[in-house]
Amino acid sequence: MRKLKITLLDVFNLNRTFLNKTILFFCFFSLSNISFSQNLVLNEKEYFETQGLNVLVFSNEYNGMFFDEKTAGVEFIHHGVRTVTGGAVRLHNTPEQWDLIPKMLSRKVDKANNSIEVILRYEDFDFDSKMIVTPKGKGFVINVVLDKPVPKELEGRAGFNMEFLPTSYVEGNYIVDGRVGTFPRYPASNTEIKPSSQKIPQFAGHNTFDDRGKNEYIVTLPIESGRNLIFAPENPERTVKIQSEDQEVMLFDGRNLAQNGWFVARSILPSNKTGKVLTWYVEPNVIPNWKREPVIGFSQVGYMPTQNKVAVIELDLNDKVVTTASIFKLSEDGKFVEKFKGDVKVWGNYLRYNYAQFDFSAVKEKGLYYIQYGNQKTNTFQIEDHIYDNVWHPTMDVWFPVQMDHMEVNEAYRVWHGKPFLDDCLQAPLNHEHFDGYKQGPTTDTKYKPLERIPGMSVGGWFDAGDFDIQTFSHVSVINSFVESWEEFKVNRDETYIDQKTQYVDIHRPDGQPDILQQIEHGVLNLVAQVENIGHPVRGIVVPNLHQYHHLGDASTETDNLPYNSSLKPYESDGLSSGTLDDRWAFTNRSSFLDYRTAGALAAASRALKGYNDELSAKCLVLAKNLFNEANEGAKDKKLDNSPFSDYSRGSDMVAMLQLYLTTKEDQYKTGFLNKIWNSLDENLKGNMNSALLAIPYMDDSYKAKVHDYALKYKANIDKETSDNPYAVPVLKRSWGGSSQVITGAIVNYYIHKFYPDVLDKEYVYRGLNFIFGCHPYSNLSFVNAVGNRSKKVAYGNNRADFTTIAGGVVPGLSFLKPDFFENKDDWPFFWGQNECIIDGGAWYVFLANAANELAEKK
Repeated sequence: MRKLKITLLDVFNLNRTFLNKTILFFCFFSLSNISFSQNLVLNEKEYFETQGLNVLVFSNEYNGMFFDEKTAGVEFIHHGVRTVTGGAVRLHNTPEQWDLIPKMLSRKVDKANNSIEVILRYEDFDFDSKMIVTPKGKGFVINVVLDKPVPKELEGRAGFNMEFLPTSYVEGNYIVDGRVGTFPRYPASNTEIKPSSQKIPQFAGHNTFDDRGKNEYIVTLPIESGRNLIFAPENPERTVKIQSEDQEVMLFDGRNLAQNGWFVARSILPSNKTGKVLTWYVEPNVIPNWKREPVIGFSQVGYMPTQNKVAVIELDLNDKVVTTASIFKLSEDGKFVEKFKGDVKVWGNYLRYNYAQFDFSAVKEKGLYYIQYGNQKTNTFQIEDHIYDNVWHPTMDVWFPVQMDHMEVNEAYRVWHGKPFLDDCLQAPLNHEHFDGYKQGPTTDTKYKPLERIPGMSVGGWFDAGDFDIQTFSHVSVINSFVESWEEFKVNRDETYIDQKTQYVDIHRPDGQPDILQQIEHGVLNLVAQVENIGHPVRGIVVPNLHQYHHLGDASTETDNLPYNSSLKPYESDGLSSGTLDDRWAFTNRSSFLDYRTAGALAAASRALKGYNDELSAKCLVLAKNLFNEANEGAKDKKLDNSPFSDYSRGSDMVAMLQLYLTTKEDQYKTGFLNKIWNSLDENLKGNMNSALLAIPYMDDSYKAKVHDYALKYKANIDKETSDNPYAVPVLKRSWGGSSQVITGAIVNYYIHKFYPDVLDKEYVYRGLNFIFGCHPYSNLSFVNAVGNRSKKVAYGNNRADFTTIAGGVVPGLSFLKPDFFENKDDWPFFWGQNECIIDGGAWYVFLANAANELAEKK
């Protein structure tokens, strides 16, 4: 009798088989309880819908500058959440941002036949494809039609892709032809290396992969493939079925190539075939009679006792408004008791939802509260006198220090980054189209030759946003705003140690100097370096390679920090220099716009720095006057308009003259300003009102009286502009969120209230903060990281791959997907239009928070 020999591998295989069968049984049991979607209907907004599902077909196009923003093609809004995007003919298994995108030639909405037809074109390959989407059964059919066969160079490469948001599917399951798998939390599928000669070029010949000179690139390999795929069978809210008539559907994990990659379902288009070449049947599950939960918008920071308090309730169109809501307060015995009950008033429809308002301004007692609406209750918030005292501290204490370029930044046990970009910088090459909007024209407008080193530039400045470039106009905006905060409120908080000599920053360590003056100094140092070493302010300074630009983590590792030496080979170093061409490039085409605006910022900084750094203060004023004069001369013969800013030059001289007058009190600047301001207000009241208001304390009574008339017009305009939404603030409908516009609008309102309280009351200021702090569409999270009881958990900072935030950053907020969908993901940080914090937005927020605090102190 033979003995049965069982190895550890046998046990594992038995367990794995049992596990797969168990998962498969569970999945099919779940599927048997799922009722797939009701019939889709083409609505008047030109997308398909049924209760619980919207299917958009190129309602939004790919972006010519940023390429694939994951907001185009066939997309799902599935039970209120956008989970699927990028349904289109693509040329890669898992497209990265800068891979080629198709241009939409036409989009035909056929209401008679209940279909949408789109023609896409890849210009580089003279390749057109037609995509027709038509409802069928409880789902829809996607047909790809070709008039000409796939070009030879795209055979085996052109395919139809559909991308699934990882955070909606990770740790769930998929079934491919009956085989069960799990969507991994972290990418771990297979890749392979191929020669670069086989790669389809990316934008303008750039390359996202640092191949170390080996002429290779990475290709993702499929996790699974088959004809029948089911996504998330265990989760009725996310279940999607895909069936392919003609081609295998492969499943990929795009995160192997890029942290912002998605799961991709893909079928290769057949070669040597025309007509209908691919058919997918797609069936997203819809929960019967599904309704989106109400979103109760309110300030996560809270309210002052005397402040108006209006919660805005966002409702599914199929939901009924509950007629009353209540306010509960924490009592002394630790229990919450009802303190107020009031009517909920219907506001009406706005875009895709219905809205109601709950006014609880009558609640004035200090304490801790929550709102009860129907079965929902919010998280708690406060009503206190000094609610705005410290809401700006994380922005100044943490976010701005972390953004400081050319400095080592430490926080307690953590080093945010070492000293970056000590190899700054090289002159950008001629006639070069770069990424992120940078371009160099046919001349350098400097004394430097292309790729020649520009000395003295490794000083000062801030990283513009979640990337690591220096954008000069953003610096100008920050410096102007910080000077306004200093002069208006004398914010003398000291919580940061900043040493320019050793280029070291230590967060939460006071050093005896006001942080805001140290930040003004830091920004000015880079502007001064530009003017002194380059000859004028520049568009920006950015790394030359895409494989650097998408860098995440420690900024000091984005370059080797060694000056470029052309006599050395790439990746070779003599210890003092390097043959690696990774030094940032300065894009130097000159513009009167930047000259004027930089002159204004330096003039303003000169005032703030006087008494703190007198030498730098004096230098700022000299450079400001010189720049202003040079800009005047250049504007006469249009020699300074070779940059993307040339269209914005009008009015910039007025801004510079105002700041120069405020600093010098010289009549020539005052006269110049007064000669410009009235026509400027007539041409662009919204854009120039802030300048008009800033000048009031330095002008006579007749000036103030004349501006009063414009303030009345301004109020009428903003009342009209904000009447279209229930939040009573300007809500922008674009891909980049409008938080900054809400903040800057509230700042103008502050100045109007300060000088003309008869025109605007304080509530016009508080509304802006309420919106930023949570009273906005989509969610009620605070858009300021780590401020308020509930704030953003993820943001597009340099640590975005860790799915976290940098405290104090202000996210753009709500990106708009045409025709009617606002979105702000808090599980996916990689949407920069929603989640990327920028330096000028942070500076404006610091001002607004201090403005609100000042108003609060004036009873």
